[in-house]
Amino acid sequence: MATRLGDHMRERLAAFGLMGPAIAQSAVGAGLAWTAAVHLLGHPRPFFAPISVLICLGVGLGQRLRRVIELVVGVSLGVGVGDLLVAWIGTGPWQIALVVTLAMGTAVLLNGGALFVGQAGSSAVLVATLLPGAGGGGLDRMLDALTGGLIAVAAVALLPISPFTLAAKHASAVLDALSTVLERAADAIERHDADLAAEALAEGRRTQSTIEDFQQALTTSKEIALISPLHWHRRARLARYQKAAVPMDHALRNARVLARRTLVSLGEDSPPPVSLAASLREVSEAALLLQLELAAGRDPALARQALVATAGRQRPERLGFSADVILAQVRSIVVDLMLATGADHEAAGAALPPVEPPDRQDAAHESRPAPGREERPRG
Repeated sequence: MATRLGDHMRERLAAFGLMGPAIAQSAVGAGLAWTAAVHLLGHPRPFFAPISVLICLGVGLGQRLRRVIELVVGVSLGVGVGDLLVAWIGTGPWQIALVVTLAMGTAVLLNGGALFVGQAGSSAVLVATLLPGAGGGGLDRMLDALTGGLIAVAAVALLPISPFTLAAKHASAVLDALSTVLERAADAIERHDADLAAEALAEGRRTQSTIEDFQQALTTSKEIALISPLHWHRRARLARYQKAAVPMDHALRNARVLARRTLVSLGEDSPPPVSLAASLREVSEAALLLQLELAAGRDPALARQALVATAGRQRPERLGFSADVILAQVRSIVVDLMLATGADHEAAGAALPPVEPPDRQDAAHESRPAPGREERPRG
């Protein structure tokens, strides 16, 4: 229990360390947006300015430029519809319902995203309830939203999270998870332990959120590298992660299939041979080597060489159905990781020994002498 609590605390502290810069961006940006709207625009209570900063930056990761556009347009639509209707029909429960319906309905018809639609509705509610009939309030709120959006973009450019560090941390989590699944599956095969195989499968099933976080971090990293002049020089290093993202996702998916088949195979009469465990560990080590080289910002040539060597040893054999499936997944993961190193599809596929048709395998098997017996030359 204490170990699990300690692991949970470490995970939370790691998450806080990762999101700390985003929290600082949001806090500083909100204060600057309020100050700018009060002193530069002369608005006494510009609540939309800091709110727009928080929505555009957020505590999570996402597409901030699109958020700025959706926020400003959504606020403008909601304020416009709200001011127009409230001046005509007044305020009250049914008026609020009508204002929200029209504002959000118009946003949906304009094919807006969730933020766009939500901002249109909430802005209409604020106009219809908190500030009905405030002359010039609609334009002021639109300017507040625009001010907050611009400051959010400035915060990304001038107080940026390192896009490379952000991508590297999430990519490391993906490759760590892949390595862990393969290592536990290898232990399960060596020890013929179904419980270890179940742990490997459970670990594999938890990896989906890891790859989704990585993909979202890549989106944000690409955006930061585009906006911030401080990180333009990191685009080439970031491009390696962008190229590796899809193959890493495929490798994790194949690892989940491998873990599931490992668990099934350990309940069969013919469990997979122990030799498969060595193959799993080789691929696991190659994944960790890829992690180190990408994090160092260099071309993962050593990981590519290790994977080529590993691929050459993955010869298809007739080991039994479950073992054949495991070996096929190992081969697929090797190809996925080679693609993640920057190799092209042709080179990755060529590194694997070809799969012979079943009839040729059977003929080769029958032509071999039985164990303990040798073919004697005929006189």
